[in-house]
Amino acid sequence: MTIKSVLERTGTDSDLDGIAPDLGLLIVRVVFGGLLAAHGAQKLFGWWGGPGLQANADGFEQMGYNPGKVFGTLAGLTELGGGLLLLLGLLTPLAGAIVLGTMINAINATWSGGLLGGYEMGVLFAAVGAALPFIGPGKFSLDAGRPWERHGFVWGVGAVVLAVATGVLTLILKWAL
Repeated sequence: MTIKSVLERTGTDSDLDGIAPDLGLLIVRVVFGGLLAAHGAQKLFGWWGGPGLQANADGFEQMGYNPGKVFGTLAGLTELGGGLLLLLGLLTPLAGAIVLGTMINAINATWSGGLLGGYEMGVLFAAVGAALPFIGPGKFSLDAGRPWERHGFVWGVGAVVLAVATGVLTLILKWAL
């Protein structure tokens, strides 16, 4: 049965409404995950006009994250890895925790710029990272229907707790080192 035949038969798209939330989740995951992974690739490899590893490390040292190579590499890896997991809809609670924990530090680093022109991008990524473990990645994901697929209240709260703990731990290390 094609989409056209369904629409002709019913005169509406009501038969397709069942997959609409999953398509919406796919769009959110691919856009946010892809953009975050691209930011990580900029930091690690200098792709798409990014700084690359050494310039990224120098930038992290200027922001007070010492040693810059360790923190800069960690930021690049979590952005790239968390973004790709999010994009694929794979290990969604872990992906959400990685993204949210990373964005806690991104928000801290850009706080002085204010909301608009400063940390709004971090807030956007953090919101997606926090929300997806609660609602799941949808049918069009690598998690869908697999034995490891997890989402819901407990998994969402667990992801947020893990993210806050690791994000705050990273900030403590930044201030202590």
